[in-house]
Amino acid sequence: MDLTKRDVREIIMSKYFNKKTVPYWIIAVLVILIAIILAVHFKANSSSQTTTTTVKTSSSSEKASSSTKKYVAGKDYKITYSNTNLIDKATIQKGLKASYLTDINDLMNTDQQTGSNMAKIEVYYNKDKNLLVERLFKNGYSGNQDSARVVYDISQGKIPDNGADTDSHYLDLPLVYTWEKLTK
Repeated sequence: MDLTKRDVREIIMSKYFNKKTVPYWIIAVLVILIAIILAVHFKANSSSQTTTTTVKTSSSSEKASSSTKKYVAGKDYKITYSNTNLIDKATIQKGLKASYLTDINDLMNTDQQTGSNMAKIEVYYNKDKNLLVERLFKNGYSGNQDSARVVYDISQGKIPDNGADTDSHYLDLPLVYTWEKLTK
């Protein structure tokens, strides 16, 4: 029996493509096409989300850098250390840092929700009790009426939570630090 190329092709086709196997081949082709479409769609969405995230990140960092204002000492605010023979500047800065009063941008910020809204800060030194008494004056204060007082215990290195009367801690004590907002 002589088999021609056509006979071989028909035998192979009949082996793989008969009435029973055709639906399976159609399903297989459809599954492959759906998988390819999903893969392409997923890849497109993935790269789109990455691009969107990158854009959001860069725009928010641009906003942050453009909204951060650089305040200039002597022009926007003034810092004065006095009685430096009684206490060193580093100790005063520790007390201010514990009270969150070292960030100039925050002190200058007049937004009630996000800023300290300060006009002036005075720090007095109680040598006998080893305390710093910080008097805080918010914008709009009148006379010598402070908005708040904070006591910093130098020996403990923290703000004590004892509810002590701050009046007795600063009356007739030497002023060692003043921060004052110059711009309105």
